[in-house]
Amino acid sequence: MIFHKVEPRCAAWAFLRLGRPTASEFSRVVTAGGQPSKQAEDYAHRLIAERMLARPILDDLQTQWMVRGADEEAGAIDAYEFQTGAYTTLGGFCTTDDGLIGCSPDRLIGDSAVLEIKVPAPNTHVRYLEDAGCLAKEKFSQTQGELLVTGRAYVDLVSFHPEMPTVIKRVERDEKYLRLLESGLYAFCEQLDRMQKHLESKYGPFPPIVIPSEQAPAAPDAGSMGVTDDDLDWCSEKYAGSA
Repeated sequence: MIFHKVEPRCAAWAFLRLGRPTASEFSRVVTAGGQPSKQAEDYAHRLIAERMLARPILDDLQTQWMVRGADEEAGAIDAYEFQTGAYTTLGGFCTTDDGLIGCSPDRLIGDSAVLEIKVPAPNTHVRYLEDAGCLAKEKFSQTQGELLVTGRAYVDLVSFHPEMPTVIKRVERDEKYLRLLESGLYAFCEQLDRMQKHLESKYGPFPPIVIPSEQAPAAPDAGSMGVTDDDLDWCSEKYAGSA
């Protein structure tokens, strides 16, 4: 595993992700049942667009619940650490040793585990309170993907609401599924490379991807996803006219 020490949702984090499959989207390549996903072609087009632009597609970085999740994340970490006695560290951005696929753990737990935090709508959180297995089932591809990339033993999956009890569900490695997921992802990466070579043969080489400083934390005036006005200005100035 290669670990990049970056703050979540900062500019460097966004640039490290672009153009390669990441765990939150692995279900668009291989379903939880181990079958090829019907969404794979659309996802491939999205990743190729990022490679062609050499920048994140900024207008697609956030949704209402992603924003809320970022706002509540610190409380979720505190709740998890208080309930379990575990100490967590920065999740950063992780890739396999070859750099082809990646994931963004919310936090890392020691040397053996990953913490993944969800801050769902209140009614969804109640459903998870009734049956934490629903949470694990719905996030199966993502959590197994994090285990594939990091090589770790388990994911502690958390559903958090500041006014309700916290749900913690441990997800262990499913080796059979991991083999199917790995095979499907690497076939998908080969497809991406073929698409890129084909397009470059017609329209010329893609521009290089330049990653901002990995150590820079999100600025105090950052928006809810950690992408600041300065980050947006940097992208606009560097890639003016390339879109």
